[in-house]
Parts: sequence; C-alpha cells; structure tokens
Amino acid sequence: MPKCIPTHGLISLLALVSVIFNWSVANASENSTQSQAVEAQVWITTGDQKQLLQPRAPIAFAADSGSNAVTIDVDESNKFQTMDGFGAALTDSAAWLIWTRLLVGQRDELMHKLFDSKTGIGLRFLRHAIGASDLSLSSYTYDDLPTGQTDPQLTRFSIGHDLDYILPLLNEARSLNSSLQVIGTPWSPPAWMKTSGSLIGGSLRPDAYETYARYLVRYLQDYSAQGVSIVGITPQNEPLFTPAGSPGALMSAAEEADFIKQYLGPELARAGLDTHIIIYDHNWDHPEYPLAVMSDPGARPFVTGTGFHCYAGGFDAQTPVHDRFPDKEIWVTECSGTVGSEFATDLRWLMHNLFIGAVRAWAKGVLLWNLALDNLSGPQNGGCVACRGVVTIDPLTGATTYNVEYYALGQASVAVDPGAQRVASNTFDGGIETVAFLNPDGSKALLVLNDGNTETLFKVRWAGLAFSYSLPAGAAGTFKWP
Repeated sequence: MPKCIPTHGLISLLALVSVIFNWSVANASENSTQSQAVEAQVWITTGDQKQLLQPRAPIAFAADSGSNAVTIDVDESNKFQTMDGFGAALTDSAAWLIWTRLLVGQRDELMHKLFDSKTGIGLRFLRHAIGASDLSLSSYTYDDLPTGQTDPQLTRFSIGHDLDYILPLLNEARSLNSSLQVIGTPWSPPAWMKTSGSLIGGSLRPDAYETYARYLVRYLQDYSAQGVSIVGITPQNEPLFTPAGSPGALMSAAEEADFIKQYLGPELARAGLDTHIIIYDHNWDHPEYPLAVMSDPGARPFVTGTGFHCYAGGFDAQTPVHDRFPDKEIWVTECSGTVGSEFATDLRWLMHNLFIGAVRAWAKGVLLWNLALDNLSGPQNGGCVACRGVVTIDPLTGATTYNVEYYALGQASVAVDPGAQRVASNTFDGGIETVAFLNPDGSKALLVLNDGNTETLFKVRWAGLAFSYSLPAGAAGTFKWP
C-alpha cells in the first residue's frame, strides 16, 4: 500500500509547484509582451519611385539572437548634438508662388503636407532671405534709396514688402507647426552702404558697419512685432562669392569677425536679443573661414556656430570645425536640387551627404534651398537658372509636383521630433548607412540608406531586442519605436 504524504507536506509541495508554475508563466508572458509590444513604424522611399515615403507595416522587435553580417546597434545612452530640424528656404519667389499662385484649397493642402506633423512631413526649420536673393521677383532691401542718398538713422527702414505674402505665409506655417524655427540671411546690404553703390557686387563699407548692425536688429524687431521670431541670423550669405547679375556682397573672415565683435554682437545685446549669430554661410570647401572667425577672441563669445553650403567640398569638413570649437554649433544652411537630374541618384546623394553624413558630422539641422519654384526654376532674379525647389508649382494652374527633396526631407523629419538628440549607431559606408536619434518623449528614430548596389538584409539591435529588415539598393528607410 502506498505511503501517504502528510497533509502539511502536500500543501507545501503544491504551493512550491504553484509558485514555480506562476513564475514560469509570468516570465514567459513578460518576455513575450516585451518582444511583441515594441514595434517600429516604417517609412520607405525607393529610387524607382514605387514607394514614396510609403508607410509600411510596423515591424516587431524580438529577443536578439546574435549578430549577422550587417548589424546596426543603436545606443541611446551615447548622445551627441541636439537637433533643430529639417527644412528649406522661404525666398521671395517661393513665398510669392505659394501665396499668390495657388487657390486657397491648393495652398492649404501644400502647407499641411509641408508643415503638419500629422498629415505631412512636419518641417520645423526655415531660412528666410533678408531682402532679395537670386530667387526673387525683384532686387530690394528694407531701406532702398535713390542713388546718392543715405539713411544712417534708418528713418526709411520698412519691411512693408514682406507684408503681402512672406509674413502671412510664415505665420501660417507657424500655426501648423508651433515648433517651427526661422533663421534670416541677407544677400546684400542696402546699396548706399556698399562700396559698389549697388546690390550687385562690392562689400559693406567700413563706415556703414554700425548702421548695418542696427539695420539687422530692426529686421529682427519688426519681424517679431509681426509674430515671427527669428532665432538666428547670418551676417552675409556666401561671403566669398559675388554673382554678376544678382544681389551679393563680399566679406572676408577678418571683416566678419570685426563686424560681429564690434557691431552686430553688441547691438543685439543692447536690444536685449538672444538671436544666434551663425557665421560663414558658405561651402564646405573653406572651413578655414569659420575657424578664423571663431579664433578671434572678441568675436567668439558672440558666435553660436557655423552654417555650411553643399556646393563644394564635403561634409567631412564640418568635423574639424566641431573638434576645434566643440561648444559651437553647426548647420547645413543651403543645398539646392538641379532640374533634370535623376530621382534615384539624388535620393542617394541627399541621404548620404546631408541627412546622414552631415548630421553624423555634427549638423544640428539641414536646410535645402527654395521651398518652392516654378517649372522654369523661377521667378528668377539674375541667378540660378536650373535650381529645383522642394516642390514645383505651375503658376498657371497651381499644380504642385513633390520633388525628391520633399521625400528626402520627409524621411528625416517624419520621425525626428523637436529637441531630439543624435545617439550612437554604427554605419557601413557605401552599404547600409545610418544615423539615430532619441526624441524628447523617449522614442527612437533611425534613418537608413542602402548605398550599395544590391538589396541588403540588415539587423537593428537595441536594448537586447532586434528586428531584421531588407532595403532595395538606393532606398531610404526610417524606423521609429517607443
């Protein structure tokens, strides 16, 4: 006859079995919940345009099973620069097209696609031309006078030109995206302040430095009074180049340093403005210019950072500028598309050089050139004859074409929130290239370009979890997870 187990022993055994069982179930449930609860949203753009910022089915993280040939490790504990965002320039031409050539419904649709973070790509960064550029309906500044006259007290200063369509458009953009930041850039001082006596050519006269500093401060104050706060200003667009047929001015590094330390910086301080001063605002190929300005001990305290353009040199020029002055910031402030180039080639170039490369090289933001141009690369003002906007607007019908620049901007802006920090991620140059971000709400964003020539499978690994994904050659992918 079998021996009976004492009642108290049986109860203890059953209790132990119950504890073990419940722990096993709970642990399995926790692991299952952990792996199933974390899903990444996915957006894809391909070079053949079959997918254009296309949302794909979310992909779930699972327990990591080890590395494969291409494994991207995202480490949110290793943080770098804080991002301002992505956008383009609101030139006179761009604003005029959007505000006056589109019907109200057409304009609303475009503005939502550009600036609304729920129904569009949520652009959060704009560059405003202070007066005319080469993409304007005419040449003008905020204090234009007949030849031979001057206005040192700025009694005739007026932003009246901008009240018709530029400021209304900026305010509409801000109503769609309250985190929008705007920086201002002049192409030329008023002609009466220049050595050439013209908006074309020449440079700022030394005896006009003080007046010009007050001119720029007046711009900031008058724009603020109209509801648009300008967070940053550059002393001169492309100071090493003066075009032959459109507004421009030369300004050497020594002249820019002198203007900042003796006039612009102190004038901003007297006005109680904390507006950033962004120096250089020209191509990657002359990093010695910003280095010289920031090496001036009088100018350096007023300088927030450097703006770079993409038309010569490479984004790797940004890194030594950062390394020399790590407390100063970096932006890409201009890069234009070109009419007639190929979508697939441009998508690769934009993602590799700007939205991944330049950001990994410390750029806090990336600004493309015109937000909008017409189908003849205009209205033009004696400058670029083949520039392409983020969108192209037919001024006769209002039909709007969304160009490769729109989708490249969207791949970045759709998942990178205001105040995001770049975090560590490994990258494979010429293959699967990446940059990663930690958003203020704790969510993570990862931009990926397949810069290789074949479809490639890769693994994304984060916090002990992982997922695998495949991108066609030349495609861009964006992933966002909690």
